[in-house]
Amino acid sequence: MIRFREAALHDLPEIVAIYNTTIAGRMVTADTEPVTVESRIKWFEDYSPARPLWMVEDENGDVAGWVSIRSFYGRPAYKATTEIAIYLKPECRGKGLGKTILQEAIDRCGALGIKTLLGFIFAHNEPSLKLFKQSGFEQWAMLPDVAELDGIERSLVILGKRIAD
Repeated sequence: MIRFREAALHDLPEIVAIYNTTIAGRMVTADTEPVTVESRIKWFEDYSPARPLWMVEDENGDVAGWVSIRSFYGRPAYKATTEIAIYLKPECRGKGLGKTILQEAIDRCGALGIKTLLGFIFAHNEPSLKLFKQSGFEQWAMLPDVAELDGIERSLVILGKRIAD
């Protein structure tokens, strides 16, 4: 069982810590160096009830990770389309929790006026691609070799799912 709650500013150090655990693996984010809490304050402040940043807690109330819903492209015509990102603590990965979290986020998006969800995932991040595809996302685009991580060019896959018509 999991519980979502809106992130508060006091959660930002934990959000940053979880995010930073993904950088060294070069599969999840295009950041190549750890970020700081101070560098993420403006990013945090851009979230709102309509574009939430949720903390995910387990049945004991311990934080397992976080989910962000961000506007896509920032123009009014795209207001019903958002990007979703899920970040889990290392000890919570690979246990099926991502599927539960992704479904809960999908279920909540209709009430936010969201009709289309997008996931931006590196092509070599097979676990995340599998997770999203199992949840009904389809590959809508491939941007070949658009990122370079440690001298290796990496492609970006854009997965999409219509959640309302």
